[in-house]
Amino acid sequence: ELQLADHIELSDFFRNTYGPTGACNARPFEGNRSWAGARPEVRAIGYDAHGVAAHIGILRRFIKVGGVDLLVAELGLYGVRPDLEGLGISHSVRVMYPVLQELGVPFGFGTVRPALQKHLTRLLGRRGLATVVSGVRVRSTVPDVNTEFPPVRVEDVLIVVFPIARPMSDWPTGMTIDRNG
Repeated sequence: ELQLADHIELSDFFRNTYGPTGACNARPFEGNRSWAGARPEVRAIGYDAHGVAAHIGILRRFIKVGGVDLLVAELGLYGVRPDLEGLGISHSVRVMYPVLQELGVPFGFGTVRPALQKHLTRLLGRRGLATVVSGVRVRSTVPDVNTEFPPVRVEDVLIVVFPIARPMSDWPTGMTIDRNG
């Protein structure tokens, strides 16, 4: 449903939001691209008088946790415009729960940098909306194949699990998550 102008505005938003965390984090959004790897199936976009204020995307996919294939709604492309950070706009992530329920997935799933652990725990963990899991490695195929780099990356990130249709006790155990299903 997004028009070209929307993709351009989102691309600018992501470059400005992710750029301060490293130039490589802003690079996927060059050329007016409004997604990093796979395109989101659902987006929640918050606007104010200055344009895009916040964004989160959802994509259903199978992941493998340990040896168990599991359908999840992967949440990503999360961002709040830098001038709005600290104002509580991140609490809007809660609007995604009804959407996740409509998608019929047992769990929402996301990954974040370890530097965001305190923020996520305050935002999600204390309210029981999600569980932040550490000590799990995530394996992914890189979106753009380059002969100078391996086609797969393994990251030590924090895992955020949102119980939707099943309780957290049903989340499989495993030290590795394979995003490639």
